[in-house]
Amino acid sequence: MSYFNTTLAITKRELKVYLGSPLAFVFLIAYLILSGIFTFTLGGFFDMNEASLSSFFNWMPWLLIFLVPAVGMRLWSEERRLGTIELLLTLPVTVWQAILGKFLASWVFLMVAIALSFPMILTVNWLGQPDNGVIVSGYVGCFLLAGTYLAVSCLASSMTRNQVIAFIFSVMLCLGTTLLGFAPITNLLSRWISPENIEKVANFSYLSHFDSFQRGVLDTRDIVYFVSTAAFYLFITSLVVRQVRAR
Repeated sequence: MSYFNTTLAITKRELKVYLGSPLAFVFLIAYLILSGIFTFTLGGFFDMNEASLSSFFNWMPWLLIFLVPAVGMRLWSEERRLGTIELLLTLPVTVWQAILGKFLASWVFLMVAIALSFPMILTVNWLGQPDNGVIVSGYVGCFLLAGTYLAVSCLASSMTRNQVIAFIFSVMLCLGTTLLGFAPITNLLSRWISPENIEKVANFSYLSHFDSFQRGVLDTRDIVYFVSTAAFYLFITSLVVRQVRAR
């Protein structure tokens, strides 16, 4: 079996686990309800009096900070708790095949969840004439942001047997990096740090790079940032998993 086929087989196995669990449907329903509340109530969709989904995308980073770790916390911690990680790693499967297979399955599930908010696109097009290019760009940003948060969750999950600890650790990592580009935080830091250094710090924030997608700008630098950040966390995950296998 080729490298790709093995990774695909693991991806399918993990997707079956998701789709076979009632918790997956609870997650989808919770996400759709919360995204609707954040968009139409807290986001002031109707108060803006414009045909756009900016209120939806403004809240997505904060919503995904909690929802993505809820999906990713079980990826490796469950395997370690049940003792099946040893069985998985003794099969003719490389560490990277296992990591990529699990990651891709979870990412596909998250992208499906995000895509299920498409009635909002229909609603805003029915109410007015939005720039659908900006909306598509925003969704691309959501997919990339979810993938990056998920890579962080993979690392947190690989470091412990406890899913709750994995969830809390991944939320803290995602939240901490996101807040580096949050306006109230940068304004506070500007009292002690020069504007040039503030900009450098903000460039490490997920929020700073996600903002470009919200504006409809598909900048290669932002795409590379998300992809490389996710790859970095997956690489660290591979080191942790190899260490577990060596014990």
